[in-house]
Amino acid sequence: MERHVYDRMAEIDRDHWWFVGRRRILTALIAKFRPKPTPLRILEIGCGTGSNIAMLQQFGEVDAVEPDDHARAFAAQRTGLAIKGGYLPDVPLEDGHYDLIVLLDVLEHIPDDKAALAALRPKLAPGGRLLLAVPAMPSLWSGHDVAHHHQRRYTRATLDAVTAAAGYRVIHRTAFNTLLLPAIVGVRLLNKLLRREGGDEDAVPPAPLNRLLARLFGAEAHAAVRGLLPVGVSLGFVAEPAGSRTTR
Repeated sequence: MERHVYDRMAEIDRDHWWFVGRRRILTALIAKFRPKPTPLRILEIGCGTGSNIAMLQQFGEVDAVEPDDHARAFAAQRTGLAIKGGYLPDVPLEDGHYDLIVLLDVLEHIPDDKAALAALRPKLAPGGRLLLAVPAMPSLWSGHDVAHHHQRRYTRATLDAVTAAAGYRVIHRTAFNTLLLPAIVGVRLLNKLLRREGGDEDAVPPAPLNRLLARLFGAEAHAAVRGLLPVGVSLGFVAEPAGSRTTR
């Protein structure tokens, strides 16, 4: 992504309703589907400006990879971690080490998503799992996706296909960001009608509205854990290497 996008993320990712609500949902998914009791050995691929690391550290020791030099330096300063550089599938990582590998709105940036996921499979420890969060609904493609250098938006079928081709078995699927879907569709349609494809979807709303949106989004956590949300702006998948035996 462009440097100004990372700069904008660093400004808003602590407080913006989307980041706050998503972290609540991801926390619930990890708590439910972590492969063993904590502490876990966790790897975040594409950590950006590091906004997820504190959340992940609730569950164990975190390593992180970020290919962008500017974002990596910011994440290192923010978290105190030595953030690794490099691009999938060529990041040097220890085989058989991680209990949980997470890619949180990262896979859609990678041209060869199958090769990237396949390269991570040997890095999982026995019983280890993969958590993916990706943008859903190709019909929602907009200037926001272009600005963030997305290669694609996923459907359940396309994400199923790439995880299976990369050697994983999906054990949990959920949509999320469902309650706010009508409003998001409306905003994107309006932007298209007004030819405002670069509309500022990342702007933080006034504080009372931002808190309300964060609560509405985060309130989906229980339903997401149970897989009750059939459609949403995002998809969350939990997977393990094919042939692994689920212990939960």
